[in-house]
Amino acid sequence: MGDVLAGIHATWAFESDAVVIRFERGIRATNRTPRLFQALRERRVPHEALAEVTLAPGKRGTVVLHAVPRAGADPLMEAAAGQLKEGCDPYRLVLPADREAAAARFRDELRSVLSPYDAERPADRFLVAAPEGPQSFKAYDGKASFDGKDEVAFRWSWSGAASEKWKAGDQTFRVQELSGVEWRSPESPDGCLRLVPRVRDGHEVRPLLPDHDPASVVFGRGHGPVHESLPFAAAVLSAIRHSSTRVPVAAAVVRSGAEPTHDPAAIAERIRHLGELHQAGLVTDEEFSAKKAELLAEL
Repeated sequence: MGDVLAGIHATWAFESDAVVIRFERGIRATNRTPRLFQALRERRVPHEALAEVTLAPGKRGTVVLHAVPRAGADPLMEAAAGQLKEGCDPYRLVLPADREAAAARFRDELRSVLSPYDAERPADRFLVAAPEGPQSFKAYDGKASFDGKDEVAFRWSWSGAASEKWKAGDQTFRVQELSGVEWRSPESPDGCLRLVPRVRDGHEVRPLLPDHDPASVVFGRGHGPVHESLPFAAAVLSAIRHSSTRVPVAAAVVRSGAEPTHDPAAIAERIRHLGELHQAGLVTDEEFSAKKAELLAEL
């Protein structure tokens, strides 16, 4: 196509086989731009990675051009597992209402080039590149780092990590030893990032609660923000998928509904830690009450 469409927080460039999304070149690429967009900066989305393109009215005199990725095509969206807020969806281009005619033309042109692809079939590999290079972020109970290729490390914080993690010591994980990543948004009371080990000898280990699991780091207000922890999760997930081409895995992603253990002592410890987060102002009264009730219901 060779055309460019500038939205409020991003610009879409339409190439013959892909859409290139540049988040730093929108009409209003300012401090109000979602920090996730600022972190991503630019993404190349092949037409094959898209299932549909829609155009709908937006808020306050805008229209929204929305590209819908195919399942399994984008490691970022696979890691997010539907938890991103609408305003942080990198596939939404918000435009002033007076650009609706131009947006409709781009929508129709994109739809015409998507027609040869089977949008209903999940992609058999990632078609959109994950964030590159070493990644790191600070969680409530430690620091997570990824070398960008082979190794993930957790280094525990003396002020935040539970005793189980201190006893286990700092952790290092080889990508080849992992089968997936579970990311729970830091904007939820149980936000965390969990690394899922490969199933060995047909025996799957039930995961511990994140506070006690040495393969997890726990988020909190100001810790593990979306723009840092989600690209991290996507980069690790992409490395795992690449590794899986050499070694079979049980699953690529564990969704946010992974069932925790129901050990009363573990749940009591989780409630105690939740209370500490509440007292420290890291969770609101409403979040504390809701999560406490959820944990008590598991007893």
